[in-house]
Amino acid sequence: MRISTSQFYESSAANYQKNFANAVKSSQEASSLVRINTAADDPVGASRLLQLGQQASMLDQYNANTNTLKATLGQTESVMTSINNVLQRAKELAIGAGNGTFTDADRQANAEELGQIEEQLLSLMNSKDENGTYIFAGSKGDTVPFTRNSDGTYSYNGDQVTLDLPVGDTMSMATNSTGWDVFQQAINTSRSQVIMTAPAVDDGRVTLSNGQVSSNVTYDSKFRSGEPYTVTFVSGTQLKITDSSGTDVTTEATKSGVFDPNSAVGQAVNFRGVELNLNINLQPGDNAAALLPGHSFTLASTPDTFTATRSAGNPSAAQITSASISNSANYHASFPSGSAILKFTSATAFELYAAPLTSTSRPVSTGNIAGSVATASGVSFTLTTPPGPSANDQFSISVNTHQTQNILDTVSQLKSALNAPTNGNPTLMQQQQASITAGIANLASGNDRLSSALSSVGGRGAALDTQAQINQSLSMANTQTQSSIRDSDPAAVMTRLTLQQTMLQASQLAFSKITQLGLFNKI
Repeated sequence: MRISTSQFYESSAANYQKNFANAVKSSQEASSLVRINTAADDPVGASRLLQLGQQASMLDQYNANTNTLKATLGQTESVMTSINNVLQRAKELAIGAGNGTFTDADRQANAEELGQIEEQLLSLMNSKDENGTYIFAGSKGDTVPFTRNSDGTYSYNGDQVTLDLPVGDTMSMATNSTGWDVFQQAINTSRSQVIMTAPAVDDGRVTLSNGQVSSNVTYDSKFRSGEPYTVTFVSGTQLKITDSSGTDVTTEATKSGVFDPNSAVGQAVNFRGVELNLNINLQPGDNAAALLPGHSFTLASTPDTFTATRSAGNPSAAQITSASISNSANYHASFPSGSAILKFTSATAFELYAAPLTSTSRPVSTGNIAGSVATASGVSFTLTTPPGPSANDQFSISVNTHQTQNILDTVSQLKSALNAPTNGNPTLMQQQQASITAGIANLASGNDRLSSALSSVGGRGAALDTQAQINQSLSMANTQTQSSIRDSDPAAVMTRLTLQQTMLQASQLAFSKITQLGLFNKI
C-alpha cells in the first residue's frame, strides 16, 4: 500500500491543528480555571450546573424574602408592644377607678385619660409600614383597618387574609398579622345581660349585675342551651333559677341559690359558667324576708346586633336606620354568619346574600318591603322613607354576636362608664362598679389576645432565623458543588497544558520535516 506525500502532509497538518487547538483550550482553562464554558465541554456537568444555578436563584429569592419578613415582623412587634403598654395603662386606670374612695370627679379624670388612650390606640392600630401599607388590614393594605362609627363603636374594614412569602422549598411564612385576629377576637367576658321584670317599678332594694363569663366551655355548652333564665327571689336568703322550659336549675348555682343579704361576699353567684353579683340594698330596719321575695329578673346572652353600611355607588340616598332580630328561628337557621349583603332588585324587592357578593352567589333569602321594613332571614331592617331604596341599592350588614369584642370598644365603654356620675347613689354606684369589673376583665382578655399575637410574631421570627441558617448552609453547599463541577484543578491543568505543548512542538517538527520532502527540495 502506497502513501502519497500529500497524505503525509494532510495528516501532519491535521495533527498539528488538533494539538494547537488542545493547547489553546488548555491555556484558556489555565487562565480562567473554568472547566465548563459550554454544554459541549461536559454535557452531564453542564446540566447539573443548570440545576444548581436554578437552586441558587431560588435561595437568593428566599434570602430576599427573609429580609422582607424580618423588617415587617420587627415593625409589627414594635407596634404591638406599644399597644400592649397603652392597654396596661388603661387597665391601671380602670383598677384605680374601682377604688371606693374615688369621687365622680376622680373617675371622670381617669375617663379623660382613657379618651386619650382610645385615640392613641386607634392611631397605633391604623399604623402603616415604610411602603404606606396598613399593617393590620390583611390583604387590603390600602384600606384603613379601623374606623369609628356614628354611635361610637368601631368597625374593622380589613380582611382575614395573611400574606405568605416562601422562605424555603417547603416553607412559607405570613408577613402580617390581621387586625381581625389580633384586636377583634378578644373574648368578651361581659356578653350576658340581666333585665328586671318585677316589681314594675324598681324599688332599689335588689340589683343583679350583668354576668361575667368565667368559663367559655361551660357557657357555650350549658348556659346557651337553657336561656333565657328567670331569676326569682323566693325568700330573704334564697333565689330560684328556671330555664326557658320552666325547669328548676337552681342546684347548679353557687350554694344552690342561697345568699347572705348582709354580706357582699355572700352575694356572689356562679351559674353555668357565668358569675353574677347580687346587690342587696337594705335600709336600717328593713326585713329581707319581707322585702326581697317577688323580685325577678331575666338572664340571657346579649342579643346579636347589626351594623348596616350603604354602598358608595347606591343610586338612592336611602339608609338603614335600625335592625333587629324579629324571628329567632329563621335568624339562626339561615342568616349568614359574620356579614351579609342586602341587595334591592327593585324599589320594593330585595335579596340577602352571604358576603362577599360574587357573580356565582345565590340569595339565602328574598322578600318585599312592608311599609319601610325589609325582613330577611328573621332580621328586620328599617329604611328611611322617603326617599326609599331603588334597584341596585346594596347595604353591607355586619353581625356582632358579642362573643368577642374589639379592644377599642372595651376602652370606649369603660370611658363612658367612668364619665357617668353616681352622686353617691348606691344603685348607680353598683352598676358603675359592675361596668368597671367588666372593663377590667375585657382589657385582660384583650391583653391575652395581644400577647398571643406577639408570641406568634416572635415564633415566626425564631423560625425565620433557623430557616435563614438552613438556606445559608444550602447556599454554601450549592456554591461548593458548582465549583467542584465547573472549576478546574490548577495542577492538573498545568500538567495537561505542558504535555499538550510538548505534543504541539513535536507535531510542528514533524510537519516541518514533511514539508521538506518535496521533489524541488531534492534538485
